[in-house]
Amino acid sequence: MVELAPSILSCNFANLEADIEKTKGTDLKNLHIDVMDGLFVPNISFGFKVIEDIRKKNDYYFDTHAMIEEPIRYVEEFKKSGVDRLTIHYEACKDLDKTIGAVKDSRMEVGLTFKPATDINLVIPYLDKIDLVLVMSVEPGFGGQSFMEDSLDKIKILREYIDKNNLDCLIEVDGGIKTTNVEKVIDAGADLIVSGSDIFGKDIKNQIDKYYKIFEKKSLS
Repeated sequence: MVELAPSILSCNFANLEADIEKTKGTDLKNLHIDVMDGLFVPNISFGFKVIEDIRKKNDYYFDTHAMIEEPIRYVEEFKKSGVDRLTIHYEACKDLDKTIGAVKDSRMEVGLTFKPATDINLVIPYLDKIDLVLVMSVEPGFGGQSFMEDSLDKIKILREYIDKNNLDCLIEVDGGIKTTNVEKVIDAGADLIVSGSDIFGKDIKNQIDKYYKIFEKKSLS
């Protein structure tokens, strides 16, 4: 069944712990953590201390998206802070193979993502080397943007390639996803859904339950 990874970027940071606590008692297994450096994207989020402190009180799978230049510099810090999977950008690495190798060597899972304008054919050759490919359905860097419809075609291309080649690679989708449009994202072939403002901007428990009811319905159809 499809899984959900709520993005804590949309939490109220004056009450971060309280917002995360409201996710408990649901079917949720993952948290999505966006780390931005102000260089690769024009925004800054938070660093290792925040991840480390959240880790102490949560056993969720930490699905972390590094929107930073040369993430290879910080692989060990991500691992020490409690990250389970580190997703890096195709555009942010001078030596992508070396960076993927460094993440694997640290015993984290490795994800790869790319900006909406990047040719998907540049990413496809790496699908057999990674655990997850993340399709950005908005421009990376800010929450609350509208879903880019052309990302559906990218999901379908990746789904077909992964299935045809029998690869063990998940497809994650992030950006502008809501309960009102998530079904078409699942139909296109997504395995893991990231949603931020549609969860943490509303009744958190209720929204998570809504997503999982949709996921269950889709799994039975």
